[in-house]
Amino acid sequence: MNKNISALAHISQKSSRSIIGLMSGTSLDGLDIALCNIEGSGGSMKLTLQKFTTVAYENDFKEEVRKVFSKETVNLQQLTLLNEWIGKKHAALINNTLKSWNIAAESIDLIASHGQTIYHAPLSLHKKTEYGNGTLQIGDGDHIAVNTGIITISDFRQKHIAAGGEGAPLAAYGDYLLFTEKGTDVFLLNIGGIANFSYLPGEDSNRMFSSDVGPGNTMMDAFVQLNFPGLHFDKDAAIAREGTINGSLLKELLGNDFLSASLPKTTGPELFNLTYLDRVMERAGLQDLSKADIMATLNRFTAQTIVDSIETIIDKSRQSRIYVSGGGMHNPDDVTGGHWDH
Repeated sequence: MNKNISALAHISQKSSRSIIGLMSGTSLDGLDIALCNIEGSGGSMKLTLQKFTTVAYENDFKEEVRKVFSKETVNLQQLTLLNEWIGKKHAALINNTLKSWNIAAESIDLIASHGQTIYHAPLSLHKKTEYGNGTLQIGDGDHIAVNTGIITISDFRQKHIAAGGEGAPLAAYGDYLLFTEKGTDVFLLNIGGIANFSYLPGEDSNRMFSSDVGPGNTMMDAFVQLNFPGLHFDKDAAIAREGTINGSLLKELLGNDFLSASLPKTTGPELFNLTYLDRVMERAGLQDLSKADIMATLNRFTAQTIVDSIETIIDKSRQSRIYVSGGGMHNPDDVTGGHWDH
């Protein structure tokens, strides 16, 4: 029997498994590496987080990915080469991390690799009905497997689309198993490049879902990178706090049809980007707005889309709890207050 088939058969018989999970988001901050022990399955599953780290990406890595990220026209050779290159890079980061943890690769059963999202194309965005939903993640799983010696599973978003989904968000079932609370409606809000949440209505698994809601950090990060060379994001909201929320710009930003569409739904930087910002600023006649005012308004835009989405489904007669994760949770700006320009 092939050694990998034999290994899979052995893993399937184990009562618990050691699995490394990888996540790299559209913000390109770094690679999350989580070593988990998973015992059982379904509602009886038990998960223990044994080790976790985020390995920051070097600037050259970010720049290479940005050459092809969220662009309709790219160098096809560059995209092809990056698929393998990122896989090898991720493998090296895993090997170095395992060494720093003093853990042998042979003790790991599986690697689960999300890959690096390059382009997200739901039908709601491209409108080409003959194609349906599409998405692309690179960072080849085979190269991770060969370079680490650990069986690797990947392409989760493709599997989601093949099963009838839109490819994002993917977290609903895992969130349900880990965070369901009896008698409480739980919202697991992730403010990454795009903001999304999982909704867990008590024990009613038939009504749980995950949905994108709109921009998280993506527009703010892109604006900083364009206008403040050397900066990748608005650290501690230093720029936004110097500005004033502009009511006219905010109203135009909130006017996109996606934001009024029913949940669940999916989107990406392919829609919410600096081209979108330029278009609404021109429409509102606000091209002379200061950079700080733009940042303050983008900050509020992200917060407003999140609040508006949650308010459409929250049941105020029941106890609710919201957990927040992602890079945006570290933004200290008080987006519900501040000075307004209507």
